[in-house]
Amino acid sequence: MTEEEIIELAKRAGFERLGHDDCDYVCYPDVIKKFAQLIALECAQVCRNQSNVYALKVDRDNCAIAIEEHFGVEE
Repeated sequence: MTEEEIIELAKRAGFERLGHDDCDYVCYPDVIKKFAQLIALECAQVCRNQSNVYALKVDRDNCAIAIEEHFGVEE
C-alpha cells in the first residue's frame, strides 16, 4: 500500500486531524479497530484479485474468507 492509500483508510476509519499535515492524526480505540478492519479487507481483496497463475479462484476466495474471519470482518 502507498502512503496515500494508508492515509485514505485512516480517514475512512475516522482518524481526526490534529493539524495541517496529512500525517498529523489522533485516533481512539474504536477508530483503530475500524482501521485494522479496513486493512484486513484490503488484504482479502488482494487474495481475490490474484490471477489463476497463483491459485485457483476457490483457493483465493478461501484465503480471503480466512483473513476476514480471522480479523472478524465481512466484505
